[in-house]
Amino acid sequence: MLVSLALLLLGALAAVLAPGLMARARWPEREPVVALWVWQCVVAGVLLSFGLSMTFSAAAAWQAVRGHVFAPAPHAVVEAYALGAYGPWSAVIAVLLALAGVWSAAMLVREIHRAGVRRRMRRNELLVRSPLMPGEEPGSGRLVVLEGERPDAWWLPGSAPQLVVTTAALGRLKGRQLNAVLAHEQGHAQARHDWLLHCSDALATGFPQVPVFAAFRDEMHRLVELAADDVASRRFGRLTIALALVELNEDRGVFGPAPSSGAHVPLRVNRLLAPVERLTAGRRLRLTAAAALVPAVPLLVAFVPGLRALG
Repeated sequence: MLVSLALLLLGALAAVLAPGLMARARWPEREPVVALWVWQCVVAGVLLSFGLSMTFSAAAAWQAVRGHVFAPAPHAVVEAYALGAYGPWSAVIAVLLALAGVWSAAMLVREIHRAGVRRRMRRNELLVRSPLMPGEEPGSGRLVVLEGERPDAWWLPGSAPQLVVTTAALGRLKGRQLNAVLAHEQGHAQARHDWLLHCSDALATGFPQVPVFAAFRDEMHRLVELAADDVASRRFGRLTIALALVELNEDRGVFGPAPSSGAHVPLRVNRLLAPVERLTAGRRLRLTAAAALVPAVPLLVAFVPGLRALG
């Protein structure tokens, strides 16, 4: 069996089948944090499969690469991979996968750059709308209050994350509702959800035809909100954060028969108002462990011939 081809097929099958399998699962809304972990492991497994396939294809195509990859390996291990039987297509696969890897890195760099530009623009806007007092350092305030007629609250990531809330939100949110909204945004900041969103956006933008990357982006944007809702609900109750979401969004047309934007907000509110029982600790542990094994499958495929030769 050609290891490179097996890894390539493994990655392709996972990229095509994983979104459908995850879409049929009913537990992710009950355990969004576990679902985030599962998605990351699946995508890591796909990328690792393609990366290992590129490595073995390059080793088969070029002696210089083979010397570096198998430098410490005994001769029997090298012979077990039968690199000489790969054929001329190995160089083509290696080049195509290498280009895909470079393109992925470029997309990630571009996404991070764009996010940085957007963040600087928003910080500059904050300085205009909420100028610093004498002696106050930029970014020193963890909470910024803006004058505004629209109730809103958001988290501004960066080296010094800031929570921003408008005066309209302060006037509309009552008591613990404001604390629940702030806890929701702090949940994003503490879990560094911005990095998950950057990576998923980069992969989906760079490879729009790959189903797993498009589903990864969509699910990351949905699941991070559910996870942050759970952070707030554990501290202030599900009803409190649900009412806060309604107060912040009722003027935006998201609760009508044809919501204009933010269609996920009614689903979040319904989830908070009609909670289902969480998975047992044992099942959460099993799902977490099973997901951690997904990236191990391509490693196993890659190393089995060598281990057999040593055995």
